[in-house]
Amino acid sequence: MSVLSRLIARLTTPEVASFVAVGGVGYIVDITAFNYLRSAPVLIGMDPSVAKSLAVGLAMIVTYIGNRAFTWCGESARGRRREVALFVVFNVIGLGFSVLTLAISHDVLGLTSRFADNISANVIGLALGTAFRYWSYKKYVFSGSTHQYQEAFG
Repeated sequence: MSVLSRLIARLTTPEVASFVAVGGVGYIVDITAFNYLRSAPVLIGMDPSVAKSLAVGLAMIVTYIGNRAFTWCGESARGRRREVALFVVFNVIGLGFSVLTLAISHDVLGLTSRFADNISANVIGLALGTAFRYWSYKKYVFSGSTHQYQEAFG
């Protein structure tokens, strides 16, 4: 089996499909909230990373519920506090990808249009963050194994 066919087989599993669907809903929440907040009178003069951070916070709630209910519903939920704490930690790290790409584009490169902000935060940053989140959720958050948690955090 070639590398490409193995990759395609992995990307078409029910787990990945569910993760992508839940992420898609989170993405819609994120983009909608980001663009609304980017135009909100209270935030209009602030750096767009504030709007992005708030939008990701809302999307994080939606994706936790979706991933717990659909993607990894068969995994043990006995350590719910630990699970939620890890979910938040890994989401904050994932958020860092979007905020970093947005800051580079907006503040360093001077690309300040709404279009440029959306491409940097919601395409490039989100793609990087999504790959990281899938790996971290699967390995640490919804694994149901304290052994993997100890591996990651001593």
